[in-house]
Amino acid sequence: MSGILAGKRVLVTGVLTEGSIAFHAAKVAQEEGADVILTGFGRLTLVERIAKRLPKPAPVIELDVTDQEHLDRLAGRIRELQGDAGAGLDGVVHSIAFGPQGAFNFLEGSWDDVSTAVHVSAYSLKSLTTACLPLMERGGSVVGLTFDAQVAWPKYDWMGVAKAALESTNRYLARDLGARNIRCNLVSAGPIKSMAAKSIPGFEELADVWNHRAPIGWDLSDPDPAGRGVVGLLSDFFPKTTGEIVHVDGGVHMMGA
Repeated sequence: MSGILAGKRVLVTGVLTEGSIAFHAAKVAQEEGADVILTGFGRLTLVERIAKRLPKPAPVIELDVTDQEHLDRLAGRIRELQGDAGAGLDGVVHSIAFGPQGAFNFLEGSWDDVSTAVHVSAYSLKSLTTACLPLMERGGSVVGLTFDAQVAWPKYDWMGVAKAALESTNRYLARDLGARNIRCNLVSAGPIKSMAAKSIPGFEELADVWNHRAPIGWDLSDPDPAGRGVVGLLSDFFPKTTGEIVHVDGGVHMMGA
């Protein structure tokens, strides 16, 4: 199969519905020639059902990124699925974020709420990447999803802090893994009406910023541009790009006050 990911093996986390960025990243990755494995947490039967809607049905591995036992056996599970002693991974997509309701109230958020948000949304980038290192001996690309943490967004509160931690984690991973020829980058997408968005109080107010400030426009119901950004960074077209944040947000990030 031809395509910019022809012959590559990619692990994609965070697929929950067809409206998720992760689903579209997996879809475009397959269309560009990659073999894709998905991970799921909690609702495995749902993820398995959604996986069948990809151009090519993809296997699903259970993974809780806060469970060290799950992380410790991840590489072995992937090898079992591949059935090839010489197999490995060329790419990893981190599309995982969660914040308890208390994390969306900055002044009243408890440490329990905040620590959960940071663990799941930021530290997990390091955990997932290091769990996959045994499969990336030839190098590869790690791509995560963020929501621009340069500013204080309305209603986002401690999740914004968690995203800032994610962006910093990406830079340190890029520093430490460059010698292994592993690139680490993020795609910063605008707001998408996904399953995750439903858990954000005041999401409509946050998203309304894009209605007025995106110079190239923004469609809240279209995760495809962000998915394509992920696939671009997974490919060999950016061989020396690492520690970067590529904005796929309609241009809102560069607009002045």
